[in-house]
Amino acid sequence: MNVTRRQFVKGGVAAFTVTFAAPEFLCDLARAQGAHVRNLVVLYLSGGNDALSMLVPYNDAFYYSRRPTLAVPAANVLQIGTDSSNVALGLHPRLTGLKQIFDQGRLAFVQRTGYDNQSRSHFLGTDIWSTADPNNSAGLGWVGRYLDSLPSPVDPLVGWNTTSSLPHVLQAGHVSVPAIASPAGYAFSSPNSGAEAAAERAAAVRINSHVPVDRPEVAFVYGSSQAALGTLDRVATVASYRPANAYPTTGFGQALQAVAGAMVRSIGTKIFYVTTGGFDNHSAQNVNQVNGAYFNLMATLNDGLLAFYNDLRSQGLLDDTLVVSFSEFGRRISENGSAGTDHGAASVMMVIGGRVSGGLYGTAPVLNTDPKNPTLENNAGDVHYETDFRSVYARVIDGWLGADSRSILGGDFRKASLTFV
Repeated sequence: MNVTRRQFVKGGVAAFTVTFAAPEFLCDLARAQGAHVRNLVVLYLSGGNDALSMLVPYNDAFYYSRRPTLAVPAANVLQIGTDSSNVALGLHPRLTGLKQIFDQGRLAFVQRTGYDNQSRSHFLGTDIWSTADPNNSAGLGWVGRYLDSLPSPVDPLVGWNTTSSLPHVLQAGHVSVPAIASPAGYAFSSPNSGAEAAAERAAAVRINSHVPVDRPEVAFVYGSSQAALGTLDRVATVASYRPANAYPTTGFGQALQAVAGAMVRSIGTKIFYVTTGGFDNHSAQNVNQVNGAYFNLMATLNDGLLAFYNDLRSQGLLDDTLVVSFSEFGRRISENGSAGTDHGAASVMMVIGGRVSGGLYGTAPVLNTDPKNPTLENNAGDVHYETDFRSVYARVIDGWLGADSRSILGGDFRKASLTFV
């Protein structure tokens, strides 16, 4: 039977709605993994984030001449210093929370990240960043390959996908990551209640405990179901988590609250996937207008991450957590005729955490229109990458997860200057 465990449970356990006791070995494993694990949160900014509106080179005259309506006024940026090329940079004015984290030395920006001949396709671009392989964008995700490298037995809740379908970055060969968009809705489904529902659940446990050695395809289904059932009680504890500080009521904020709850409850999860979208701003980008499209994107990002950061700090979990962001591409330098920006090339990545050595990594592009400008490409229309995005992944894998980036990424992408962890 050509079915993988990942395919069987990749949509979560939506078929289930009451709780039951997890097998003892799973509970022991969860407790063991919950003791000072290193948590990784992969944050996807869907649609192609405009790096030049997030991290602003406010002293570059070409920034203003090429973006007459979209440029953030120099007086409004949140200044954060100069990079190694002596370019003064500032954050979008709505990123006041990220400015606080940066000032505390716990936020790193890695400028001009990308790869050769960067795809300007949402789908292919996302696949490339997810697989960390521009030559095989249909392969397994780089995080999925990391999960496959973990020694057995692997906890069924080692990963948590906060969206409704499995993202490419988490696709693995033999490790399943459940989709748990809402901890409260992750339960055993029954049309009945009370004693009848409990009896149905008990029957499901007994059925799936049978291992027919002569029918491996049935054993696989039973084993997958048993693993899924074994996660229900632990996820239920996350649904009851009430943080001391309020999270935004946005989908992004609530996803981060669930991630924090899973960490606080020590349920065994160490890899989390979170996304926030809307970054494909071809028109009416409205970078500066309160309640404008990009302004609101920055508000959602800022408020969610600040709440998450403060919550983890109050819970003593900030040093155990690393957030790394990516987007499928950056935007073009010059604004278009619709007051927006089109698909571009290199962008910026963020890394946040209690053990992060924050600051500005890499150099900002020089935005003059000279076709020979080495920091730009496509006749000076797009930002040319300086740091291969896989170098950021390599640092995360080696310096945070404690694995071998060369094995997982299929090559040596280590870069000595990336010392954020």
